[in-house]
Amino acid sequence: MRWALLIGFLLCAVYTHFRGKARHGSFFRQLGDHSTFMAPLNGFAYLFSKVPNTPYIETKHFPELALLKSEWRVFREEALALQAASRIQAAEQYNDIGFNSFFRTGWKRFYLKWYDNPHPSAAALCPRTIEILQRIPSIKAAMFAMLPANGALNPHRDPFAGSLRYHLGLVTPNDDRCAIVVDEIAYSWRDGKDVVFDETYLHYAANKTQQDRIILFCDIERPMKYRWAQSIMSGIGDLLMRAAASPNETGDRTGGLNCAFRHVYSVRLAAKRLKAWNRTAYYIVKWVLFGAIALAIFWR
Repeated sequence: MRWALLIGFLLCAVYTHFRGKARHGSFFRQLGDHSTFMAPLNGFAYLFSKVPNTPYIETKHFPELALLKSEWRVFREEALALQAASRIQAAEQYNDIGFNSFFRTGWKRFYLKWYDNPHPSAAALCPRTIEILQRIPSIKAAMFAMLPANGALNPHRDPFAGSLRYHLGLVTPNDDRCAIVVDEIAYSWRDGKDVVFDETYLHYAANKTQQDRIILFCDIERPMKYRWAQSIMSGIGDLLMRAAASPNETGDRTGGLNCAFRHVYSVRLAAKRLKAWNRTAYYIVKWVLFGAIALAIFWR
């Protein structure tokens, strides 16, 4: 039974690696990626997805999102007020496990909600935005996200396929040089225009202009073919993703993963020092640890 589970897990990892046109440079790179650990659950989501399993999904599958597009100027006004007050910012501590690596290139965010009730700071500072978002139950998470002039995000897969990603342009260069590329297909943001894509495909972004880009960024619950499948994905997703909640300021909730992240990151820093000193030693230690974990789980 254990070996069947291990083989099943590896098959799901292989499917994740070869899904779509774009992929990490090697399977071993994919094997150590966080998206691999969610591969069996994500396979379930793909199998029972009610919407196409394509990099981009037409917004006609989500008629409720038309409300967001119609109110884009409201979002823009409140986002600009936050930007003027320097409230759209990087995490000040190691308490944003999901987006920690993005901050190095200047990416910033202001959370509105994250798989839970709206953040108190958002309710106070963006009341009209929150009121609109709360009318749409399928919106599980939302934030204002800023990609600065000459900023970029490296290729990555988001780990959870129970959601799909929605972007609505609020303050953009309106320029093809400011774009996201999902599975080798580019989309450039425009003010008042929206797009839905599957964030578990390999994707990256770049803003090669001199203007900052601000968007409304949402996680939309993936529609499933059956109610029981929807209930499973919704329940597991809420449990896992709520643990990754990150605060804007004191008074906002911090999820369990982020409470632990500040301590775990000290190990990550040690690993970075080892990699800088000797890359071969780093990879030997990394794969020995992965092998030891696998043996501890399956060799009994």
